Amino acid sequence: MNLDASTLWWLMAGAAVVAELLTGTFYLLMLAVGLAAGALAAHAGLGSTGQVLVSALVGAGTVFVAYLRRRSRPGEPSARADRSVNLDVGETIYIDAWQADGTATVKYRGAQWTAIHRPGITPSTGAHRVAELIGNRLLVDPL
Repeated sequence: MNLDASTLWWLMAGAAVVAELLTGTFYLLMLAVGLAAGALAAHAGLGSTGQVLVSALVGAGTVFVAYLRRRSRPGEPSARADRSVNLDVGETIYIDAWQADGTATVKYRGAQWTAIHRPGITPSTGAHRVAELIGNRLLVDPL
């Protein structure tokens, strides 16, 4: 059986898409776009060197653009700080005193909890808002 160069490129692109679906790696999809560009170069009649060059440039370019777009987006907020995931976020607690280790014991929802403050913030007594739940500790911000 004699396969055209374009058929081989399409088969490799399909294999990359299947591998992407199995692994969930978005970058493999971008490489599949590069392999499809190699197939189109083969359809256009370019030689094998031109096909490889087009495939490599398009594949590397799409991976680079995807990397830059992902890097430029701000990070997703932690689920620990999301009110729709954790109903404790946004609740108000009152702190009477901070201990020397930077924690405070507070009564919240009928139980004793350990509260911690953000690094770089001077702990103060009074009302605080729960910003995040870290394990079994409440990360709080002063009001």
